[in-house]
Amino acid sequence: MSKKIAIIGSGFSGLSAAAFAAKAGYDVHVFEKHSQAGGRARQFSTDQRYTFDMGPSWYWMPDIMDGFFADFGYKTSDFYTLISLNPQFEMIFSEEKMEVPENMEELKTVFETIEKGAGLQLEKFMKSAKFKYEVGMKDFVNKPSYNWLEFASPTIARSALKLDLLSNFRTYVAQYFKDKKLRTLMEFPVIFLGASPKNIPAMYSLMNYGGYALGTHYPLGGFYQLVLAMKDVAEKQGAHFHFNKNVEKINVYNEKVNSLTINGENIEFDAIIASSDYHHTESLLDKDYRNYNEEYWESRTFAPSCLIYYLGINETIPNLKHHTLFFENDLDEHIDCIYGNKKWPEKPLFYACCPSKTDDNVAPKGKENLFLLMPLAIGISDDEETREKYLIEMLSRVEKLTGTSNLLLKIEYKRSYCVSDFVEDYNAYGGNAYGLANTLSQTAVLKPKLRNKKLVNLLYMGQLTVPGPGVPPSIISGKIAARELCKIKF
Repeated sequence: MSKKIAIIGSGFSGLSAAAFAAKAGYDVHVFEKHSQAGGRARQFSTDQRYTFDMGPSWYWMPDIMDGFFADFGYKTSDFYTLISLNPQFEMIFSEEKMEVPENMEELKTVFETIEKGAGLQLEKFMKSAKFKYEVGMKDFVNKPSYNWLEFASPTIARSALKLDLLSNFRTYVAQYFKDKKLRTLMEFPVIFLGASPKNIPAMYSLMNYGGYALGTHYPLGGFYQLVLAMKDVAEKQGAHFHFNKNVEKINVYNEKVNSLTINGENIEFDAIIASSDYHHTESLLDKDYRNYNEEYWESRTFAPSCLIYYLGINETIPNLKHHTLFFENDLDEHIDCIYGNKKWPEKPLFYACCPSKTDDNVAPKGKENLFLLMPLAIGISDDEETREKYLIEMLSRVEKLTGTSNLLLKIEYKRSYCVSDFVEDYNAYGGNAYGLANTLSQTAVLKPKLRNKKLVNLLYMGQLTVPGPGVPPSIISGKIAARELCKIKF
């Protein structure tokens, strides 16, 4: 009889682990507290016929998703249509704006127009970033990271200096570009890794390659198409999904996990893999079996939370791209509010996504689906009055860019989502939205461990462990966890 495995949560790491564990022959059961799969990547529709992706909207590193489907004999195109966005996005500065074209040669021309010689510098930067991407995403991130000896492979040893592990990202970017706008553009991808660019290893220039060089994409129907496709793959391998099932306790017998308490009922399992928030997962265990105490979590640096607004606008908004970054204010000032002073920013940066510019399915004809996101510190108060204040601020800047007016009065659907909602819906530590920061002191072996140190049949995965935050890393995390499951001697 095959071993019965429980997976807690159906975010991207849970979906990935379910597929790989089921393929390996285990009897896999995924328990999700919500009524649908996806975790932070859930989707909802309204009576006004708007459809909103609740979380991820940047489809970067497409080769990682392609690789997941290829592992099961499928292609991405078997499940959804992927659109390459052109421009990839637009970045708004105080005096001007910059489009990032789909084609790298065109992007080099944009750089050269802004700063003489910057086109060639971009080519050099991307050549190095491609190397980091190929080593990092195909070798480095696929380790379970129990100890540093795992990284003693010939490939990584030969590549150590070129990976720029000990350089910080800000200094690294400044070696290539002098213009502040270009530096901001190159620093943007690492903001959601959980720290200022001056505290992120330069190795993460691989994200510039995974985004700008490999392109920014959009699955027709929304990012949730990736969730549905991965769930379909997992079910085809034999995995079972159980919704509206809240895991209340992880039970231990004879120094092994032996059951879960789910909606008040004890159900026995041979092993458990948790894709739920790591800190929350540990709270389901008696203290003696936890890997980390509260002091440990308090000492960690977390990636941001955020304020999100899902808006249905009853007319089209001209001059607005699918993705727009509003960076008119100082980047460091906003970052300090997230990681330093931990307060609401006085001069915020924010991001707008308008998928109805690409997809007719997400809003009624002649109307817009508008998603606004502003990064925030974790653990701060987020009352409705404060949320509304920032909504007005963000909409006024959208109006300035697009030449529209009175957008607030043209809203026919509105829903906000913030720090307390991340805590309520995902048990997210401090209301974090993106997991644990990828600072040098929290990279690889220095992240929370994939295995429980005392219970051989309990594993963790997702954005608070290796490889780190983001959709592609979470998919990889699930694959690593399933691989480690196969090593357990039952």
